[in-house]
Amino acid sequence: MEMYQINGRNVSLQFKNKKVLKDISFQLDGNKIYGLLGRNGAGKTTLLSLLATFHRLNDGEITANGEAIFENRKYVESVVFIRDEKFDDVQAEQKVKRWLRGQSLFRPNFDKGYAEKLMKRFKIPMNQTVSELSRGKQSALHVVSGLASRAPITIFDEAYLGMDAPAREIFYEEVLQDYMEYPRTIILSTHLISEMESMFEEVLIIDRGELLVHEEVDSLRSKGTSLTGEKQLVDDFIKGKEILKEQVLGQTKRAMIFGELSNEERELAKTKNIEVGPVSLQELFIHLTKEEDEE
Repeated sequence: MEMYQINGRNVSLQFKNKKVLKDISFQLDGNKIYGLLGRNGAGKTTLLSLLATFHRLNDGEITANGEAIFENRKYVESVVFIRDEKFDDVQAEQKVKRWLRGQSLFRPNFDKGYAEKLMKRFKIPMNQTVSELSRGKQSALHVVSGLASRAPITIFDEAYLGMDAPAREIFYEEVLQDYMEYPRTIILSTHLISEMESMFEEVLIIDRGELLVHEEVDSLRSKGTSLTGEKQLVDDFIKGKEILKEQVLGQTKRAMIFGELSNEERELAKTKNIEVGPVSLQELFIHLTKEEDEE
């Protein structure tokens, strides 16, 4: 399986009078799992659509291994873009088995045996029509197609919508397990950050069309700290710091701050019996994408 390095340089896209992406630059190295995060309308799906060559750029360029991706047949055959979308009328009346066979025709790395295994895990009946499947089973069917395609660049854009918690857990397990056996570039766009953050190696955060963050997850998490201890001691400790969130229970307080503690501050916290811990990626995301009127 060929490995791709994808480079975006000054990527911009405008629909009518609205600029959806604004001068974004990034580099995606091959064989990593990326998380793409952003609030509704931030530009996530637009960026993914560009990576899947569904749209042409207004300005800038996106290349894969040095070649422009748009109308690049080799690249197009190496990308699968899975999103939560309705099946058209023709697809909806096909038997599930036939629909899946049709998907395999366009994917050179499609593994039919793996697809059958996934169908059993998600409990999707092969002999029903697609329209007879529940919403959750239809979402799972899209996921089966994406995973079994084993495309060098595999994109899931909120693909789990409609799936219940057990089905989502199967999805997460299969992404990680199959990635370990067949390394490739996987991009996961999600709002369920707390469920999926352990899967990401790097994360990109888009806010109002601009790229705020592109960083290794561990490095980003290290920029937040939680502090738990006696309320007054915690209040004194966090004075002058950028506070993400505060919770009080009786005389105990937990505060989350943005910023790393120095070794001296950690020692001071220890002497005051203040417990120092990490902050979740979700809390950092909420803080970084906060609107001015939410401050």
